[in-house]
Amino acid sequence: METGKNIPLTVPHTIMHAITLKMSFRGLLFRSDIAEHWPHRVTPRHTEMAAQIAYASARAPLRVRASASEQNGRLIRPNAVTRPALRAGARVGGFSGNIMAAAAEPEQIEKFLDGLKYDDKDLVVAIAQDVDTGAILMQGFADRTAVRTTITKRKATFFSRSRQAQWTKGETSGNFISVKSIHLDCDKDSLIYLGVPDGPTCHTGAHTCYYSQVDGTDGAAAVDGGGHHGQEEALTTLYELEETIEKRRTDVVKEGDKPSWTRKLLDNPTLLCEKVREEAGELCESLENDEGKDRAASEMADVLYHSMVLLNLQGVGMEDVLAKLRGRFGTSGVEEKANRPPKSKQQHRTG
Repeated sequence: METGKNIPLTVPHTIMHAITLKMSFRGLLFRSDIAEHWPHRVTPRHTEMAAQIAYASARAPLRVRASASEQNGRLIRPNAVTRPALRAGARVGGFSGNIMAAAAEPEQIEKFLDGLKYDDKDLVVAIAQDVDTGAILMQGFADRTAVRTTITKRKATFFSRSRQAQWTKGETSGNFISVKSIHLDCDKDSLIYLGVPDGPTCHTGAHTCYYSQVDGTDGAAAVDGGGHHGQEEALTTLYELEETIEKRRTDVVKEGDKPSWTRKLLDNPTLLCEKVREEAGELCESLENDEGKDRAASEMADVLYHSMVLLNLQGVGMEDVLAKLRGRFGTSGVEEKANRPPKSKQQHRTG
């Protein structure tokens, strides 16, 4: 596995600090007569033993008749529907970077699984995270079989402690989480499934299960029933800014009231484009005039903010932009640009 290509893409810390605005492989689920008739007698270890047999028999012929590249082709899934509101619809862009252990040998995968530190119920913590937004989607538990299935099938898979059975997120709702990379913590008892959700992750219909804020004057720890702020998730700085811009767009400006700067930009595309060009020029000047890191971060914050206002006006979400960048991983910049479709004359006039 090449290093440096499976790390979540984030905006450089210095830039974000400067922003002051609030701003498949077949399934191996164990379904024996014992599991159906005596579910209370089936433990994660029973599931594990049966799955190992199924895994070995299913994997061996696949190694003979399929090359690594062909296997990769089957395991990578296109991005699908994301959360509602501003970012509704399919994400723009694909994925061309390495996928961890997509074609790894079974023996190496088993060696990795041997090294995990399972709890007294033979489970590890498994956290699903959105590869583009960075949002924590959900937290569950996974036994050895569930982790193996996630590695090979590339769908976030867990072990249900209440049902005592393996389950793949989305097998009922259709809202799968396509896993792009898997990350292990230093104690080897917790994993992150970094991927793209096909739809809402939470059973409530929210993008993420973490949509209730605890702290603050009206948080869940302060008042009964608190914590719901009209937002579906815990927003990082970048997405809080995006949410704020969207709110300014939908706010009703009363007659006589002075609109916010964001609303003024949204209502005046000519002014908005002028500001984007102006701020981009000032960012370049920070380099040309050697104005230092702080100035560069400040100017980049201005470029980012004004560019995000422009994107909002066009109905483009930041996760669409990040997905585009992610789709270019492992591809030469010269080659990627040469393969872009030509702009139409209308695009040239308006872009």
